[in-house]
Amino acid sequence: MSEEAAKRIDERIAELGDWRGDLLARIRGLVKDADPEVEEEWKWRGVPTWYHDGMLCTGETYKKVVKVTFAKGASLDDPTNMFNSSLDGNVRRAIDWSEGDALDEDAFKDLVRAAIALNQQ
Repeated sequence: MSEEAAKRIDERIAELGDWRGDLLARIRGLVKDADPEVEEEWKWRGVPTWYHDGMLCTGETYKKVVKVTFAKGASLDDPTNMFNSSLDGNVRRAIDWSEGDALDEDAFKDLVRAAIALNQQ
């Protein structure tokens, strides 16, 4: 993991200073719980991005949502129907959370692990 990327992600979380920063920090922790070997990068002018044998997902923050986009989400099983955004694409799938939305931690970590397995095929 790049120390510079980790520092920038820490700064972004602190800079948000609201529910979006709290949620991004929680998501980051879940990604790391699911894969202690995950690599973090800082991409596209400020998007935390997680990798393991290829890109897993990104953590984007907007005014009203926190969006996690799985790079190969269209190829992942989603038994709990977490994906609720970017559903029309052939490759990516995303999850948008608004303030107060529930986050199924176990289902999210299962998606991260499935993304890793797909990257390793």
